[in-house]
Amino acid sequence: MRGSWWTVLAALVAVALVAGSSAGCADDTPESVPRGEVVSVAPVLELSTEQTAEYLRGRGLDVPARNGIEALRVEYTTVDPEGAQATASGLVILPHTGARSLRAVSFAHGTIVRKDEAPSLDGETARGRAIMFAASGYAVTAPDYLGLGTGPGRHPYAHSPTEASASLDLLRAARAVAGDRGRKLDRRVLVTGFSQGGQAATALAEQLGTGEVPDFELAAVAAVSGPYDVRGVQAPAALDGRVLPRSAVVFFAYWITAMNRIYPLYDDPSEAFQPPYDERVEELFDGHHDIVSVGTSLPATPQELLTPRFLDQAHNPEGAAAQAVVDSDGTCRWNPQVPVRLYAATGDRSVPYANSEHCLRDLNSPQAELISLGDIGHSESAAVALPQILDWFRQVAPPT
Repeated sequence: MRGSWWTVLAALVAVALVAGSSAGCADDTPESVPRGEVVSVAPVLELSTEQTAEYLRGRGLDVPARNGIEALRVEYTTVDPEGAQATASGLVILPHTGARSLRAVSFAHGTIVRKDEAPSLDGETARGRAIMFAASGYAVTAPDYLGLGTGPGRHPYAHSPTEASASLDLLRAARAVAGDRGRKLDRRVLVTGFSQGGQAATALAEQLGTGEVPDFELAAVAAVSGPYDVRGVQAPAALDGRVLPRSAVVFFAYWITAMNRIYPLYDDPSEAFQPPYDERVEELFDGHHDIVSVGTSLPATPQELLTPRFLDQAHNPEGAAAQAVVDSDGTCRWNPQVPVRLYAATGDRSVPYANSEHCLRDLNSPQAELISLGDIGHSESAAVALPQILDWFRQVAPPT
């Protein structure tokens, strides 16, 4: 995550080009499958109040630290896209305060391609953003998602049902971790996330908003620059140049190879990808290549990457491709009974602003509002929005 290449390509890859819904196999899990059980806990970081303040300043987060923190890597049970038992990892951060009861913030990170760039390992950007909330007295959960962090297998990129289940099950595991330390999590959960994490946040919020999740309920949700409408906004923009072409290329390669393991979309990569990329594209997303390797190994435009057949599918998905979009599109199609804020930038060339406009329309609730961050880029939108979200969370549901 270091250097100018990462800065450029991270902004490009952040096109988490699906707008997930909580529909899908992961939500139809048999009750017999254990979820949210702690497998292991390992220390990651412990900081005093002064050290936390220095840590945040070093990552460009200009917010006060009100307390120190303890960050833990937690491995836990969850479900895979078919609803079978799986293991995932994530970061759980407990504030060094005197409070026994803690209110939780679930923070969902944006697109990454290498396993060790997840929050519980070396993902300093996402980890710093999560620590920002914990430094104000909140307990924080930051899921790595399936197949990232220490989780086995490959990441089902932008598959919103498992983004939601991994997020919810980490909350369950965090409740047990806090309990072992003589603390408990309050029922009311604040949910936020950026880019792919915006989609994950709205998917989790939809589940919590049903009122049918034991032990947890939704307090408020604030999502930043999420790709909530793939079919109506994100895919067309990725093909017509409104999304930066290299950002669109990384998305299509990541999304198609990931979804192919679930639906499937092709029998051989050559059906989807033009040579020579068909021979290398699946290996690029094995979780061990960094963003520089991925970005420099793919072409400059989607038209150079995809075969004519898959370009047609990108324009008008049919069959398995259509099902993949349906299952992960539409995390805004629910009726929130709590405050919802959507933050987006009109200058975003990775995830266009219209995604958030469509999300607001679909929510169709007086509780929801869209806040424009102005003519800034995708990465900048997180830097501007997240401190505002922290201030808002402290008003809506302060740390207990």
